[in-house]
Amino acid sequence: MENLNIDKSLIRGLNKFTRTNKTKAIIQIINSFGPFIAIWILMYISLDYSYWITFALGILNAFFLVRIFIIQHDCGHRTFLSNATARNVVGYVCSVFSTIPYHYWAKSHHVHHNNTGKLEIRDIGDINTLTVKEFSMLSKWNRFQYKLYRSIPVMFVLGPIYYVVIHNRLALIKMDIFKNEKWRLYLNNLVLITLFLTLGYFLGWAKFFITHFTIIALFAIIAIWFFYIQHQHEETYKQWRDKWDFVTAAIKGSTYYKIPRVFNWLTGNIGIHHIHHLNPAIPNYNLQDALASNQWINEYTTTLTFGESLKLAFYKLWDESTQKMITFSEFYRREKAGSI
Repeated sequence: MENLNIDKSLIRGLNKFTRTNKTKAIIQIINSFGPFIAIWILMYISLDYSYWITFALGILNAFFLVRIFIIQHDCGHRTFLSNATARNVVGYVCSVFSTIPYHYWAKSHHVHHNNTGKLEIRDIGDINTLTVKEFSMLSKWNRFQYKLYRSIPVMFVLGPIYYVVIHNRLALIKMDIFKNEKWRLYLNNLVLITLFLTLGYFLGWAKFFITHFTIIALFAIIAIWFFYIQHQHEETYKQWRDKWDFVTAAIKGSTYYKIPRVFNWLTGNIGIHHIHHLNPAIPNYNLQDALASNQWINEYTTTLTFGESLKLAFYKLWDESTQKMITFSEFYRREKAGSI
């Protein structure tokens, strides 16, 4: 795949949308946290009647938690609010609700943005994807492990819950830039443990943890699904460092998830991922305007509806020869034919 040659003036044109708006930010805080807390209370009360009512409310509240997390995400990108202190306070409060550590995750997310689609770095802020060549060289046992990892139950149910509940509690990234982030991560863990034990004591252990874990589990599944389809589409972009290009990785490597307006609102416009990757300093509340004024970008980006996105769950390997994601079925068909 040849790297895109985009007029730099078009890319610079996105800069005007990076301006933060305190009024929009405050409104988003209110209409995100307000409904979340109200629905949380209803879920807690509904446990006295039926868990299925609690679960149904939990689906809705998981989307509001996604919206809260997008505020955290924006703050981690040093946008959303212009005042750094206010921004970090808001971001940290959001992280208490999402349980995803604010500073540690933000730094790992910066690594993702700076290296998205780079084959040398696939396990930080991204879903590890093997190339066809790499998979072909694995033993049967290692192939089974990778297939299990990429299976639908693990990738979209167990994996997301593990990622939010356990993975984000551990300082697993060994890069030097993360050495000073460990104490913040462990402090965040201490804050969460203290808060949850306190709420569990006063609200009742079972009722509190059933209510909150339902939301966290559903939030994790929704969040990982959105992240998955944004970078695992068939014609995504993956290159080794010597051929890698930031602009091409941002535009070709990300999707435009064209979903109904209500879901755009609930997910903080994160479906407009191609523009977000091209300029992560644009706050989520400006992404719709940035898209409307920069339709040129859609010519180079994969646009997906929800129905179209479902097939992405079956793409598992990156084929360097065709520069496309392929399924396991396609791999084995070609391996049997001797074309790998």
